Amino acid sequence: MALRQWLHRLLANSKRLCEDRVSPRMRHQKKTIKLGRTADHRRALLANQVCALIQHQRIKTTLAKAKAVRPLAERMVTLGKNGSIHARRRALAVLRQKNIVKKLFDDIAQRSAERNGGYTRIVKLGARKSDSARMAFIEWVDAEYIAEEKPKKEKKAKRKDAEAEPQQITPEEAEQPMQEEPKAEAPAPGQEEPTAPPAEEPKPKKRRWFGRKSDDS
Repeated sequence: MALRQWLHRLLANSKRLCEDRVSPRMRHQKKTIKLGRTADHRRALLANQVCALIQHQRIKTTLAKAKAVRPLAERMVTLGKNGSIHARRRALAVLRQKNIVKKLFDDIAQRSAERNGGYTRIVKLGARKSDSARMAFIEWVDAEYIAEEKPKKEKKAKRKDAEAEPQQITPEEAEQPMQEEPKAEAPAPGQEEPTAPPAEEPKPKKRRWFGRKSDDS
């Protein structure tokens, strides 16, 4: 009896050692892009990107994020083309915004009804200056996107002292005699010129010595 237990324990230990040494299974059919974030953070990030894509029809982000957003956005369009209450609830559970889900089902899904996949397009851009990350546009294929040109800023004219232009005198004005300025009338000989009152001399200010009593007190 003791020998049987010992053999059973030995076989269990050897089996556990073999399982530890065997390499884990290969990661087939697992295309999750981690983006350096936890699962909850990544799920919220992708949902926000899809909401922005539905609202603005086109967003600019890094190439890695665009590739991660693309399958989720196309899955939402597939749910929108289904149009059932169950599909609407599943889309709402992911996006968390009723107005975005309504726009997805009423606008984007109806616009892409004739397509069987491939609802989005990724346009690669150059590297970002700050960290050299590869940037890209992700947009809907059937979107009527019109690039709005930003109004050019008007350059402020430099303030310069405007030079006075010489006035041109016409020949008619030159022929007219110049009007003489009225001269100040001289006082009559009998009248005396009014004399101005003499200005009062300023009184000298008394210096005030702090901490000492004045002589007058």
